[in-house]
Amino acid sequence: MTFNSRFHLGFLIFFISTPFTISFILSPSPLPEPKPTVYDILTVYGLPRGIFPDTVESYNLDKDGNFEVFLKAPCYVEFEYLVYYAEKISGKLGIGSITELEGIEVKRFLFWFNVKEIRVDLPLSDSVYFQIGFVNKKLDIHQFETIHSCMKNGSLRQVLQLPAPVNDIQMLITE
Repeated sequence: MTFNSRFHLGFLIFFISTPFTISFILSPSPLPEPKPTVYDILTVYGLPRGIFPDTVESYNLDKDGNFEVFLKAPCYVEFEYLVYYAEKISGKLGIGSITELEGIEVKRFLFWFNVKEIRVDLPLSDSVYFQIGFVNKKLDIHQFETIHSCMKNGSLRQVLQLPAPVNDIQMLITE
C-alpha cells in the first residue's frame, strides 16, 4: 500500500466514524434521577412534610429505615410548643412513624423533654403524636403541613412565658 492509498483509507475511516462519534457525544445520556428531598421521603412514609425545619442540608436513609438528618445548625421552631432541633437528628423511619428518635426536644413549662417518637394515625387523621417519655402529646397535624423556618434562639414570647398552672400538669399527663 502506498502512502497516498493509506492516507485515503485513514481519511475514509475517520470520515465514516466521525458522524457516529458526534452522534454519540451529542446524544442525550440519561441523567441520574435527583435524590428525593427528606420532605419527599416523609410523605412517602405517610408523615407530614413539616416535621423537619427548612435548614436540612442532607440526609441518609438505609433500607431498614434508619436515618440521619443533618441541619445547617441547631435551631428552634415554634409550633403549639417550642421545638428544638439538634444539628444531627436520627431515628428509624416506618410507615406513619419515626421511632428511636434522637435530636428533637420539646419545651413544656420550663423544661425540655426529649421526643422519642413521632407518629400519625393511619389512615391519616388530624393529629400528630409526640412521645415524650411515657407521655403522648397530641398536636394538630395542620401545624406540620408546611415546612417551617428555623430560629437560632427560642422566641422572646417563649422565653418570657410564665410556667403553666399546676392544673396543666394533669393535662400533659392525660393527653
